[in-house]
Amino acid sequence: MSIVEMRVPTIGESISEVTLSQWLKEDGAYVEMDESICEFESDKATLEFPAEAAGKLIWVAAEEDDLEIGALVAKIDTSVTAGNGTAPQKEKKEEKVVEAVAVAPTPSKENYATGHPSPAAAKLMAENGLSATDITGTGKDGRITKEDVLKAVASKTASSQNKSAPAKAKENGTSAPVASPTSFSRNVSRKKMSRMRRTIAKRLVSAKNGTAMLTTFNEVDLTNVMALRKKYQEQFVEKYGIKLGFMSLFTKACAKVLMEMPDVNAQIDSETNEIIYHDFADISIAISTPNGLVVPPVHNAESLQFHEIELKIKELAGKARNGTLTLDEMKGGTFTITNGGVFGSMMSTPIINEPQSAILGMHTIQQRPMAVDGEVKIRPMMYLALSYDHRIIDGSTSVTFLVKVKKLLEDPVTLLLGI
Repeated sequence: MSIVEMRVPTIGESISEVTLSQWLKEDGAYVEMDESICEFESDKATLEFPAEAAGKLIWVAAEEDDLEIGALVAKIDTSVTAGNGTAPQKEKKEEKVVEAVAVAPTPSKENYATGHPSPAAAKLMAENGLSATDITGTGKDGRITKEDVLKAVASKTASSQNKSAPAKAKENGTSAPVASPTSFSRNVSRKKMSRMRRTIAKRLVSAKNGTAMLTTFNEVDLTNVMALRKKYQEQFVEKYGIKLGFMSLFTKACAKVLMEMPDVNAQIDSETNEIIYHDFADISIAISTPNGLVVPPVHNAESLQFHEIELKIKELAGKARNGTLTLDEMKGGTFTITNGGVFGSMMSTPIINEPQSAILGMHTIQQRPMAVDGEVKIRPMMYLALSYDHRIIDGSTSVTFLVKVKKLLEDPVTLLLGI
């Protein structure tokens, strides 16, 4: 037998540990070389782990295990080939069981895997007080899978709710109305935090406790921006194949002002007590994903055209939501923009994305009455919030930055002309 050990590879300079989020191949399955066998979740992205050789896969680690770089994940028995697979070995094992029965009549199982849980399933069973007799395995050879346990837990929960529901009383020959048992649920469940969620939590607490964070507010009238988009949208789409959105306009406005106000685009090196200035604007765009918020940067936004920014944001958002962002695409960023308005947020105080020193929060557009040239007019208004690190950015600087961004957006022609 020739065994190849599969260990957690070096992923990045700052990554010392990963979580095995899920197995892509069953324990005992035949795998080809370079075929993905599992997924790792790091602090920044989800990565597939390919087989280093062809053969029979032998699980060592379990789903949701935290593994250090270099830790043993699985083994591959290269003596097993695609032609014979693992079936002959299983048949041989079953024959031995039959012979044993002839000597000593002991009940035999259908297969070595029948009724046995996978590592992830066993963990869930222990957490929910379930045994193998409570679950019918639907995996290969009757193995109990994680999904089987989840179904059993759901069935157990529903059964307990039905038993606790009061019996229906009859009055005057009719059934009295009874409150839905779900309204009286007292169930508590636990789920391990994903590595990305844990990292996000750690960074947010660090930003809250490690910076002198303040937030300043302003509001912007988007009448001219909306008129610009309406007038040129069709031509823009026809030429570039993508719509002119709000994000490219806000990104371009921020990039322009960042080049004029380097303090807002800078960061503190706590180890050397130095301020690091950047002659470029790498603007991180907050993107919501099923696993949490990610902030990949649009590099050199100050030098890009509007359509280039729109295309880059679309590319990054697509990769973020299907989990294919690379570590290089997550690196960097000198300033962040987050748009809570897409979820209906009217006002918020965004938290700084360390080691950056400032973040702009966009919000939902509201039609509100405004005084314009002595008259009351209904205008599309948006509140803007700039959270900043007061250790490096003064209050006057933060207010000036927000006012400059506001002016560019209220007169977008000046943004287009670069004046």
